[in-house]
Amino acid sequence: MNQLFDVSITSRNMVSKFLSGYSLDQLNTIPEGFNNNLIWNIGHIIVSQQVLVYKLSGLPMLVSDELVEKYKKGTKPEHDVLQADVDELKALLFSTIQQTKLDYDTKSFQNYTEYTTSTGNHVLRNAEDAMAFSNFHEGLHIGIMTIIRKFI
Repeated sequence: MNQLFDVSITSRNMVSKFLSGYSLDQLNTIPEGFNNNLIWNIGHIIVSQQVLVYKLSGLPMLVSDELVEKYKKGTKPEHDVLQADVDELKALLFSTIQQTKLDYDTKSFQNYTEYTTSTGNHVLRNAEDAMAFSNFHEGLHIGIMTIIRKFI
């Protein structure tokens, strides 16, 4: 399981570079032909990991319900985010993974509601499966962000 957390930290380090390397205006820009922007992808990555690992384990998530509603699957940016929003996501980027590792190490993830991902062929049966899929999912969104940055 340590390997999954190592991959997650590597992923979050890549995402962090978007937060520090782009202006607020650039983070909010939705390029023509796209449905979202850099900051939405970052929020979505954080929220998705929390839903997949914590919510489906029956545990309280480390993010607010408001954040979940804003960045969950099927949403899109409704308005530009403010610097305070960016700062919140920046803080959550690593704190959520650090807390997930602590919770995993203390065996907090005892139950799990089985979930079939939107890819249709991944069935998540426990928190380990959820972390593995979350890493894959983050990789997809990092790819999208890499493309978006070429247009802003």
